[in-house]
Amino acid sequence: MLLLPLIAAAAAGLAALLILQKLLFPCFWDDLIYYLKFRRTQLVIKQRMRRGIVTFLDRFVDQAKTIPNKPFIVFEDEVHTYGDVDRRSNKMAQVFLKHEGFKKGDTVAMLMNNEPDFICVWFGLAKLGCAVAFLNSNIRSKSLLHCFKACNAKMLVVGADLTDALENILPALQEDGIQVWVAAKQSCLPGVNSLLDKLEDEPDDPVPPHLLSQINLMSTFLFIFTSGTTGLPKAAYISHLKSVMCLAFYWICGVSSNDIIYLALPLYHMSGSLLGIGGCIEIGATCVLKKKFSASHFWDDCRKYNVTVFQYIGELCRYLVNQPKKDDDRNHKVWFAAGSGLRPDVWRQFCDRFGNIKIFETYGLTEANVNFMNYTYKLGAVGRLCYFTKKIFFSELIKYDLEKGEPVRNEKGRCIRADPDEPGLLIGQVTTSNPFLGYAGSKELSEPKLLRDVFDEGDIYMNTGDMMVCDRDGFVYFRDRIGDTFRWKGENVATTEVDEIIGMMDMFQNVNVYGVAVPGHDGRVGMASLVLKPDQDFDGKKLYEHVCEFLPSYARPRFCRIQDSMEITETFKQLKQRLIKESFDSDSITEPLYFMDCSEKSYVPLTKPMCKDILSGKMRL
Repeated sequence: MLLLPLIAAAAAGLAALLILQKLLFPCFWDDLIYYLKFRRTQLVIKQRMRRGIVTFLDRFVDQAKTIPNKPFIVFEDEVHTYGDVDRRSNKMAQVFLKHEGFKKGDTVAMLMNNEPDFICVWFGLAKLGCAVAFLNSNIRSKSLLHCFKACNAKMLVVGADLTDALENILPALQEDGIQVWVAAKQSCLPGVNSLLDKLEDEPDDPVPPHLLSQINLMSTFLFIFTSGTTGLPKAAYISHLKSVMCLAFYWICGVSSNDIIYLALPLYHMSGSLLGIGGCIEIGATCVLKKKFSASHFWDDCRKYNVTVFQYIGELCRYLVNQPKKDDDRNHKVWFAAGSGLRPDVWRQFCDRFGNIKIFETYGLTEANVNFMNYTYKLGAVGRLCYFTKKIFFSELIKYDLEKGEPVRNEKGRCIRADPDEPGLLIGQVTTSNPFLGYAGSKELSEPKLLRDVFDEGDIYMNTGDMMVCDRDGFVYFRDRIGDTFRWKGENVATTEVDEIIGMMDMFQNVNVYGVAVPGHDGRVGMASLVLKPDQDFDGKKLYEHVCEFLPSYARPRFCRIQDSMEITETFKQLKQRLIKESFDSDSITEPLYFMDCSEKSYVPLTKPMCKDILSGKMRL
């Protein structure tokens, strides 16, 4: 008889605990489940290691053996199975293996747009043990040559539709003895090898193991370029271990092998290649790959291919919301979307219009040792900073002085943690299990990303360069990017790179580039403060032609401000905060303002009516 009261008391106590947990720690179970999923991923990797090193590529080969006839890539109505891509990448490897002067372990650069052969070339080179460098297909001239040399590449493979990018750099490459291949059946450029015609005579057998270079999990798998915070693009080291961890992306999201994933993000970015393609490989899903994103065709594509999941950046969803409304807006099978950079207002409009689609917002940098996943689907948040996530990534938010451009330190020289609801700089502790591999080249390129003696003597943290806010419930929200980088059209732009390009012109004495917010647009658009040389007049047409030749579209300043002199600090650093705050407000700025008018192919005076139209959203950028 005593047993029943004890059971009742225990049940009442358990119920009370659950109620208390729900009140005080409402996300406890979500946090724990995410933590256990992450730890399971690490356990799976360790188990695979017992059978030998299992890399990103090994996982693909395993899937090609297990599900050879499963559609892997659907591209322009062509279906490429896991087995098809495996065999074609073997042929790629066989061609490169016979190439004179090419050695296993070399770094090979790729300049290709989204297409199935991007993956086949990448995997073929990886099967030889090469480190592969993904070049941004938008860059040209000086920046392109810089990126190629930054990763010490020995060879370049160019897509058939990008041969025009070779025009200004081919002589320099050939002078250095660099072999260039074009992914086409013939080449019209002198000294450039064609690739696809050579595949016909090659077997699709795997490369013999004794011909492969030896790798370990911390060796370099890829170089992916990031603008970092200053200077020209930097080649971030991507280890085999990091790429293997990326494989679990869609599994952690809850996506399955039955899903069909729509991918229109560029493969030269980590989000497209490692998270998108890698995520599909791990779960054995099908990827509908698009060369470029088209807002007008997106939902028609989703219906045509029975898409259930898509990957986004914030701008992508905004483009969809801005499309004219249609009666069939909710006529689709999409239930899930994963990505980053989605503004809360666009998030809300997207779900209201297109149906009950789960939005899985994430945060991460190519080179960073910290990331977030919004596994609770909290609107506007990028994730959570709680006991469990700190156990995984050792991340913190610290107080930061925007005017001085440095963390706030106390009298002992230590950084100070940001308070709840206070914007803080996101940093991630560098440890052996959570390393920061840095960038190719001199140590000076990586050192500025590190903060030392942060909380204790000798500790090291990676500076993400991003200001975040963690509220009292532990939800983290992105606020802004600091330093000399801004984000526009889904791309990071290093202001010093744009400074250097515009500074090449004889017209200007000083150049100061920064990003300014524009209502209705994600990120910040480029603006340049310019000081003319004493004997020069502003030539808007000449500046327009120059930036179009040397800069990708997203990096071209849309606004210019002509100043008599440039404000600098006592250490000769250009001041940007006041300029950013004043933006392109023609009512408060008395100095000449200019706007990039693509129809006129010139920078034209920014009038007050034009400024009003831009601010109201009537004129889109």
